[in-house]
Parts: sequence; C-alpha cells; structure tokens
Amino acid sequence: MKPIKLTTILAIIVLFFSCQDKKTSKEKTAKPNIVFIMSDDHAYQAISAYDNTLIETPNIDRIAKEGMLFENATVTNSICAPSRAVILTGKHSHINGKIDNLSKFDTSNITFPQLLQKAGYQTAMFGKLHFGNNPKGFDEFKILPGQGSYYNPRFITQKGDTIIKGYVTDITTDLTLDWMKNRRDKKKPFLLMYLHKAPHRAWLPSEKYYKEFTQKTFPLPATLF
Repeated sequence: MKPIKLTTILAIIVLFFSCQDKKTSKEKTAKPNIVFIMSDDHAYQAISAYDNTLIETPNIDRIAKEGMLFENATVTNSICAPSRAVILTGKHSHINGKIDNLSKFDTSNITFPQLLQKAGYQTAMFGKLHFGNNPKGFDEFKILPGQGSYYNPRFITQKGDTIIKGYVTDITTDLTLDWMKNRRDKKKPFLLMYLHKAPHRAWLPSEKYYKEFTQKTFPLPATLF
C-alpha cells in the first residue's frame, strides 16, 4: 500500500470538520443506527469483491463499492466464539476470558450493547453467537445453540427454544428484516447484530442451490494439505 501524504490527511480532516459545521443542530445530536453483519469462517477468496474465481457475491460487493474494502487488516482473535467476545467487549481474549470455543463467556464482562442500551438504544441479535450462554445487552435475541443446524434450525430466545423450518441463512435474514422493518421502536436508535452461521463447515447449501453447487468443481488451494 502507498503511504498517505500528510497533506491528504489534513485535507480530509478539514473537509470532515467543514461538513460537520454545515449540519443542523438536530443532525449533530442524532444517534446513528448500527447494523453489524458477520458471516462465519468466510474466507476473502469467497468474496468476489476480492476474488471472483470461486463465486459471485454481488450484495457484499455492493457494500464494498459504496463503503470500504479492506486490503490490509488484522484481527485480535480469528477463532469463532473468541472473536465475537473481543468484538462485544473490546478486550483481548486473555482479559475477557473467552479464550476458546469450549468455555462459556464470562458474563461479568460489560458488552458494548449494554452501554448502548443505557444510551437509549434498542438492541437485537439474530443468528450465531456460540457463547454457551445468552448474550448480554439485547432487548431481543434469537441465537443458534452452539454451531447450529443448516436445516430446520433450533433457536434460543428469551421465551424458550423454538425450531423454525427452512434454511438457516434465509431464516436469519427473515428474522432480521422483520425486526428492522416491522417490530422495532421507530422512535429509538437501534443496534442490530445479524450473524450468519454460513459458510462454516459442513458447507451445506440451500436446496435451491443443490444443482448448481453439487456439479461445480472448486480448485483446491496449493497449501490445503
């Protein structure tokens, strides 16, 4: 990556503050809505914004085109559940205590959704958490137990477990859209965490894609074995 010139940085800062000054007082005090989207074990090679050899992902590509595409990034922990604990707490794994997928999340930790609740936000989580216990700081959640199932998955809710028939990616999306469009309090800012099980192994597609993907050959990485 080419280094960014200091003049460029200063120009961006000036532009940012000049734009801020033009905002009305109402816009300055408005709290932004937050939608956090996560897919599980999703390699960059399987996102066509980076590489379209394997598959086309037009909706993710649109987010990259209209927002930001990371070409040089790192993570504090790349393992499934510990990565979520880092995101929710803002702490490294050796501090928040969630160091692997087996141990339960230490609920004495404060999560950022709890802080947003105190700031007047409505919060919801749908999909995969893999904590071994329920999430903290959410007004509503429907989460998969453990890894969850691709077909007819069971969900854990505040009101007890429920089984929803269908394919887990479609179900998680429908739950998320229904809450955002129809059931949230429109007078409050919101945090919505939309967490997919896919494409975590065993890589089972929706039935409508059986024909396409069971007949497709994916090249093996040179370093696979």
